[in-house]
Amino acid sequence: MLDLIINEFPKIFPEVNNILAGGIPIFARVAGLIRTAPFLQRSEIPMIAKVGFALIFTITLSMLIRPETPPQGVSIIYSVIINFLCGALIGFIVNCIVKAIESGGDMINMQQGVSSATIMDPTTSSQISIMGRIFSLLGLIIFLEIGGAYWTFNAFIRSFEIFPVYSSFVPLDQIVNMPYLVKITSNVLYIGLQIASPVLLATLGQDIILGIISKTAPQVNVFQMSFLFKPCMGAAILVVIMPSLLNVISDFFMSFANIF
Repeated sequence: MLDLIINEFPKIFPEVNNILAGGIPIFARVAGLIRTAPFLQRSEIPMIAKVGFALIFTITLSMLIRPETPPQGVSIIYSVIINFLCGALIGFIVNCIVKAIESGGDMINMQQGVSSATIMDPTTSSQISIMGRIFSLLGLIIFLEIGGAYWTFNAFIRSFEIFPVYSSFVPLDQIVNMPYLVKITSNVLYIGLQIASPVLLATLGQDIILGIISKTAPQVNVFQMSFLFKPCMGAAILVVIMPSLLNVISDFFMSFANIF
C-alpha cells in the first residue's frame, strides 16, 4: 500500500513533488550557510534549533523559488555538494567581515600583556584571548543591530538567481568577486590595527616611560610594574574610546552592506 502511494504521489501532485525534490539541494545550501555564518554557527544554539530553522527556511525558499523538475542526467549528490559549498562561501564572506573586529581584540589583548589569559571557544574548539572574545561578541551584536542578518539572507536569496539549484556550471566570476574577497580578507588586519591603535600607542608610550625609568633608576623593578600598568592603561583607554569605537565598527560594517 505504501509503495502504491509513493508511486502515485508524483502523478497526483506533480508540483508538490517537484518542490520536495528541489528542497534537498536548497536544504544543503542553507546548511552550508548555517555552518559558516557567524550568527548561525555558534555552538550556543542547539542543533535541533538549527535543523528546525533550516527546514523552515528551506520550505519558505521552495515556495518562493519554486524549483522545477531535476534535468535529466543531473546527479543529486553533485547538486547537494555544490549547493552546500555555495552556502558556505556566503557564510565565509560574512565571517571574514566579523573576524576583522575580533583581530583587533587579539592585538589589544597581546599588547596589554595578558596574552596568556585565554579561554576555550566552543564554536571553534580552540583557545582564544579574552579581549578577542569580547570584541567578537561586540562586533556580532553591532552587525545584527545594523541589519547584518538582512544583508546575509538577501545575498543568500540572490544566490539562487546567479547559481540555480540544478546548475552544473559554477559561475565563479559572478559568485566570487575577487576584488571584493581580497578587500574583506585584507581588512581583517587593517581594521584590527585601526581598532587596536589607541591602545597600542598608549602602551607604547608607557613602555618608553618605563624604559626611561629603568635607565634613571635601575633599582626599580620595571618588569613587574609593566604587568600592573599595561592592563589598567589598556582598560582605561578602552573605556574612553568605546563610544567612538562603536561608530568605527558600524561604519566598517556599513561599507560591506552589499555582501553578495
